[in-house]
Amino acid sequence: MDYVIDTLGNLIHQSAFFNLTVGNYIMIVVACIFLYLAIKKEYEPLLLVPIAFGMLLVNMFPDIMLSPAESENGVGGLLHYFYLLDEWSIMPSLIFLGVGAMTDFGPLIANPKSFLMGAAAQFGIYVAYFLAIFMGFNDKAAAAISIIGGADGPTSIFLAGKLGQTGLMGPIAVAAYSYMSLVPIIQPPIMKLLTTEKERKIKMEQLRPVSKLEKILFPIVVTIVVTMILPDTAPLVGMLMLGNLFRESGVVKQLTETASNALMYIVVILLGTSVGATTSAEAFLNIDTIKIVVLGLAAFAFGTASGVIIGKIMCKLSGGKINPLIGSAGVSAVPMAARVSQKVGAEADPSNFLLMHAMGPNVAGVIGTAVAAGTFMAIFL
Repeated sequence: MDYVIDTLGNLIHQSAFFNLTVGNYIMIVVACIFLYLAIKKEYEPLLLVPIAFGMLLVNMFPDIMLSPAESENGVGGLLHYFYLLDEWSIMPSLIFLGVGAMTDFGPLIANPKSFLMGAAAQFGIYVAYFLAIFMGFNDKAAAAISIIGGADGPTSIFLAGKLGQTGLMGPIAVAAYSYMSLVPIIQPPIMKLLTTEKERKIKMEQLRPVSKLEKILFPIVVTIVVTMILPDTAPLVGMLMLGNLFRESGVVKQLTETASNALMYIVVILLGTSVGATTSAEAFLNIDTIKIVVLGLAAFAFGTASGVIIGKIMCKLSGGKINPLIGSAGVSAVPMAARVSQKVGAEADPSNFLLMHAMGPNVAGVIGTAVAAGTFMAIFL
C-alpha cells in the first residue's frame, strides 16, 4: 500500500502543476491569446498557430527544448533539433525558396520604379538599429532586432542566427511574426495620416505585359548582381530567386509545386513550433523583450511611413500617376501588405484596383530586407 501511495505521490509531484512558475502561466495565457488571434481573427494563422503552440509546449514541458549536453542520456528534446535548423539558417532559406516559387515578380519587372519604394521602406530598419544602440543593445543585437522593421520573419531569424544572437531569437521572431500578422491593423492609420483622400483615389494605369524571357532572366540577373555586391545574402536571395526560376522557367513544374506547397508547409511547421519554443518564461519575460517589441513597432511604423512618403514624392514627379498608398507595401509582408494597399485604396474609391501595382514594392521589399541583412553581416562578421 505504501508503494502505491509513494508512486502516486511521485506522479502527482512530477506533473506540471507542481513545477510551473507564475511566468509560465503568463506565457501559457499569451500563447492562448495568440491562438485566438490566429484562429478566430485569422491573423497570419499559418505562422501564428505553430508559434503559439510551441510557446504553449515549452512553458508546460521545458525539456522539449533540452539540449543533448544537458540531458542525462545524451538525447535532446524534440524541438531542440528543429531549432538547430533555425540556428543554421536552413529553415529561413527554405522559406525563401517557397516564397520565390509562389510569387509573381512581373509587377516589379513591369514597373522598376517600385524598387525605390521597396528600398525606402527599409528606412525603418536603420532607424530601429540606432534606437536599439541608444537603448543599450550591442551592435550585433541591434542589427538583429532592427530587421523586424522589414516585417520579414525568416530574415529576422536568419540574421539573429548569423550574428550569434540566438538568445534574442525568440523575442525577435515572435515580434516580427506578430507585426506581420497585424499589418492590416497597424498600417492603415499611418497610410491615411500621410495621404489625402484625393491621393488615395488615384487610379494607376494598367501595367505593361511582361514577357517570359524577362521573367526568366530576372531571378538570374538579380542573383548575380546582389550576391556579387553582398555575398552574404546568397542563402536568402539565392533561394528566393531559385524558387522564382522554378516557377517562371516552366520546365520544372514538380519542383515548383513541391517548393510552394509540401516543402513550404513542412518548413513552416518546423520553424514555427521551434521559434515558439524559444519563448520560455525565463527567456521571454524580461526588459529586453519589452524593448524589442517597442523597437519592432517603431521600425515597422517608420518603414511604412517612409514607403508612403516616397510614394507621395513619386506621385508629384509623375504628375499624379502614382498612388502613394502602394509605397506602404514596401515592407516585406508578402502579399498581405499589398492587400492592405488595395483595401485602403478601395475604401476611398471602390473601383480602384491597386493590388498588382502594390506587389511591385512588396517584392522589392523582400529583396531590400535581404540586402539590409547582408549589409549588417558584411559589417559585423
